Amino acid sequence: MFKYVPAALFALLPLCAQAQEFTRLGFGYLLTNDFIGDGQDRWRTGSIASSRVWGRESGRDWDGTLPSGFGRLIELRLGGQIIAPANLETPDPADRPYAGALSVGVHSHFQTGGLEMAVGGDLVVVGPATGLDSFHGAVHDLLGMPDLSKATLDAQIDNGIYPTVVVEAGRSFAFGDGVLRPFLEGRAGAETLVRAGFDMRWGGLEQGGLMVRDPVSGQQYRAIDGGKTGYGFVIGGDVTHVAHSVFLPEDRGYNPRDARLRARAGMEWRGKNGGGVFYGLSYLGQEFEGQGEGQFVGSFRAHFRF
Repeated sequence: MFKYVPAALFALLPLCAQAQEFTRLGFGYLLTNDFIGDGQDRWRTGSIASSRVWGRESGRDWDGTLPSGFGRLIELRLGGQIIAPANLETPDPADRPYAGALSVGVHSHFQTGGLEMAVGGDLVVVGPATGLDSFHGAVHDLLGMPDLSKATLDAQIDNGIYPTVVVEAGRSFAFGDGVLRPFLEGRAGAETLVRAGFDMRWGGLEQGGLMVRDPVSGQQYRAIDGGKTGYGFVIGGDVTHVAHSVFLPEDRGYNPRDARLRARAGMEWRGKNGGGVFYGLSYLGQEFEGQGEGQFVGSFRAHFRF
């Protein structure tokens, strides 16, 4: 029954924002898949992250800078991801188990003491009740790709609901036409971890906008458009200390790696009509003992106005 919780929250939260006289400021999303990365269907194989943002700052709309108070800029964050063993038909018993996860959360973006903060919580729903295994199988049937075997589905992560707190703090430093932004992130819930990293951008497309981080690839995507045009480039990376992950249950013999590495690069084009395209490539390092190598995933967003 709890598979309907995300839909219910999604319906209620915008109403709450409207009731408090918030103004809708933007929308953004990012699709990530290993098919547009290393071309394989394994591990962190596919995900989507999306954000809808409302703001209220003394009665005025967004002016390109973060407000100084918690709760004045609100993001409704929705996500879904599929995690799979390397072989869907005859999975290696030592490979990671199949998992589908949906999430809905509310986050506040603000600045304090020179830091750019994003603080909030997600409700993460995991297991076959999400229906993502059926969706995955239907897509594979449509494209003539390998089926998800009974062994794969029987071993998938069980149903569960995991409240998850998420905090990110960063600071931007301008260098010529570039911006370096180191950040720290902490999560406690479905995955409990601490992460430190950086993003380096050129081109100025982030100016006046609001960037939100995709939890799988680490790429940032635009949730409020700053109005800049042209080309932008980004490189980044981070290292993560993992304390716990429901996707790698230790009571089933999995041994999550204490440290995860991610590296990424991306390119974006923004046109005068507000449209644009982004593509990023991310390397995700090994996440558990026995995973022989890392993987590359691609991230994509297209937005056009006519």
